[in-house]
Amino acid sequence: MNNYHDRFSLDNKTIIVTGACGLLGREICKALAELNAGIVIADIDILAAEKLHEELRGVYGAPVIVFPLDINSEESVNELVDELSKQAIRVDGLVNNAYPRNATYGTIFEDITMDSWRENIDMHLNGYFNVSQKIARLMMQQKQGNIVNIASIYGMLGPDFKIYEGTTMTMPAEYAAIKGAIINFTRYLATYLAAYNIRVNCLSPGGIFNGQPAAFVEKYKQRTPMARMGNPEDIAGGVLFLLSDLSSYMTGHNLVIDGGWSAW
Repeated sequence: MNNYHDRFSLDNKTIIVTGACGLLGREICKALAELNAGIVIADIDILAAEKLHEELRGVYGAPVIVFPLDINSEESVNELVDELSKQAIRVDGLVNNAYPRNATYGTIFEDITMDSWRENIDMHLNGYFNVSQKIARLMMQQKQGNIVNIASIYGMLGPDFKIYEGTTMTMPAEYAAIKGAIINFTRYLATYLAAYNIRVNCLSPGGIFNGQPAAFVEKYKQRTPMARMGNPEDIAGGVLFLLSDLSSYMTGHNLVIDGGWSAW
């Protein structure tokens, strides 16, 4: 008989979460802690990372390591790998969740400079490559592992710009290009790393509520079959599923969690 409880368990598994102190990253870490996973809080903001560490340790008692990770720096990622090796920590999972961007990110399409475009793609997309490559090497040595990349519905769909009318918000062109590339990079990794017993999937959230203007929120709700924006808990549940053995026959998949936005 299948034991689904055990297959969902993350006991004794160590998961690296990049961008762990962000809106989604914090909730993913909390969810992992509730399932007794070991967590590597990998974030460039070391003060926020240490605060999250104390919160998780105080409430859940989960084993947690804090590492000041810059996903754009090969040296920084190599230092993380060295630290994991030094502590003899087996890496069972990686959640690529960091969301780096420069000061001009979000400029309207016609005003984006080539330098800004290149910088944002380098920071975000190439950062995911940097971390994935170096952690995958560890997993290849272990002959097992699991990578989850955070993508977006705007990596697979064109934006509905009507929902931004009357606000200063827009959907950055760089974001669409980066997240679309991450989805197909996931497929590449899935087929390349399958021989090493490494699964690679991505998760595409819809809009997540984060204090956006009321006019935007109302239009978003009207555009979505479930009539609400998402919340971090919605996304954390999907990440847990992809990291667990309940999804053991899934690789190269893009799990969409968007309240039905992409169904219309």
